Amino acid sequence: MPTIKPNTLTLVCSALDVPPLFTTDDATGRRSGYEPDAAAAVAAAVGLELEWIFRPWGDFAGALERGECDAIWCGCAITPERQEIFDFSAAYAVFNESVVTRPGAGVGGPEDLAGLRVLAIDGSTNLALAESFPGAIPVPFDASTSEDVLGEMLALLRAGEVDAVVDDDVCFIHPDPTIELAFTAPTANAWGAACRKDDGDLVALLDDGIARADLAGVWARWLGALAYPL
Repeated sequence: MPTIKPNTLTLVCSALDVPPLFTTDDATGRRSGYEPDAAAAVAAAVGLELEWIFRPWGDFAGALERGECDAIWCGCAITPERQEIFDFSAAYAVFNESVVTRPGAGVGGPEDLAGLRVLAIDGSTNLALAESFPGAIPVPFDASTSEDVLGEMLALLRAGEVDAVVDDDVCFIHPDPTIELAFTAPTANAWGAACRKDDGDLVALLDDGIARADLAGVWARWLGALAYPL
């Protein structure tokens, strides 16, 4: 079995709450949401138990390199740059990217961001998108030690320290009167499990689980407001 623990799939993610992707029940400590439920469905499909370890965003790759987990399963978009570092499973989700502002900012498209400060996680596909907006001023957010990346970024937006925030569209499903959805870019970023390089047996195992798991059912449970993309 190509896992660090017999009969167990160990994944690393952040402990933060970003519903409907993942959240923690205060009473039981149980994790729920699309990410943990999709992972559980994939593990069950190949006959494995599922365990999580939690690290800051900046330590995901370190935990993988140290052999503390089998893979990163935490909103990891499959990009050419990351494929040079990791081997990825097949996609278990696909998301577009959205830009949010303070209410009444008058931003309806990329052209309206010229001269505005646009915040996104450093090294992310979100920041790459921000850098593509003509005249916008990209602001990288250091997520290496943050325990609440999205919450901290939105706090900076609400305080007026930046003018817009870019993140995946799923992060803004729930209405929030303190921010305004300006527009969504149809970037269709595929998310996969990031594995150690040349860990082909694990990738094959995960691909088998992703193919057999009822991810459409998990998606409908948590993300029914978005069309199922797989």
